[in-house]
Amino acid sequence: MDGFTPVSALAGGALIGTSAALFLLLNGRIAGISGILGGLLTPPSRETGWRAAFVAGLVLAPFAYAGLGGSLPPVTVDASFPLLAVAGLLVGFGSRLGAGCTSGHGVCGIGRGSLRSVVATGTFMAVAILTVLVVRHLIGA
Repeated sequence: MDGFTPVSALAGGALIGTSAALFLLLNGRIAGISGILGGLLTPPSRETGWRAAFVAGLVLAPFAYAGLGGSLPPVTVDASFPLLAVAGLLVGFGSRLGAGCTSGHGVCGIGRGSLRSVVATGTFMAVAILTVLVVRHLIGA
């Protein structure tokens, strides 16, 4: 949060919102990352190509940005690999249980006025706040 500025936050939010809206308008699909990735893990279908391109874009975009002269922030991970693996599995389980992830519900669902997405996003946020409170402040990890 050291480099936070309202302008960069607004620009980033506008880009995310615009891309999600265009994805829905042009493809008729929700830009929910867990659903897109989950579709790649099922047997091949005619939708495999665009799903693979979408995920590849997520992975390769920072490298393209750096290649064009942008500076990427340093990344430090203070958690062990087993902890990260368990956390990833819990997030995957939660996105399946909630029938979507923060991108699908928080960006796309709320934008479409879905009450289910408002409730899901509120639940995601409440659990995240509670997790940080417990792990960082009560346990002290």
